[in-house]
Amino acid sequence: MSPDSTSSIRNRLRARLRSDTTTQRRRLAELRRDDRAIEGLPVRLVIALVVGVASLSVMLNMISGVQGLAVTELDARPTPEVTTPGEQNLAVTVVDPEGRPVAGATVVVASDTARLDGVATAGTGENGTATVTVAPTLGSNREQGALSISIKPPAGGQYEDRRGNTRVLVVAE
Repeated sequence: MSPDSTSSIRNRLRARLRSDTTTQRRRLAELRRDDRAIEGLPVRLVIALVVGVASLSVMLNMISGVQGLAVTELDARPTPEVTTPGEQNLAVTVVDPEGRPVAGATVVVASDTARLDGVATAGTGENGTATVTVAPTLGSNREQGALSISIKPPAGGQYEDRRGNTRVLVVAE
């Protein structure tokens, strides 16, 4: 290669580099002046938000079951709320948030800090009350304990029992 051809190649490369740099600067200047990029952004965000909320609603509906989000929490009202060790009957009324009795529920009384031999269960009648026979005992050196109550809602309803219910206090005589 002759020195003339080498210098000609160098000159062509320099010219091309200058051209590329000029083109890049021109494109950057055009992009800086272009404000169309945000033109459709707010509308796209609103559409994405609406679609997202609708999808979330469908998913929550599927998770909660066919009844949708309209489920009702049940509560237990034991009578008596305070008792002593030994065999006795507890009347447990199952009610909805408005205080109306719920028929067809199953009441389960189990050991908590007071002991029972197993668990005691009974179903609620038309008046929403179940009578459960229990024989609670207290541990040695214990003056008091508690029995826990849980509710199995009636089948096919919109009821649930997720929160804690009133416990029965067992006090030594």
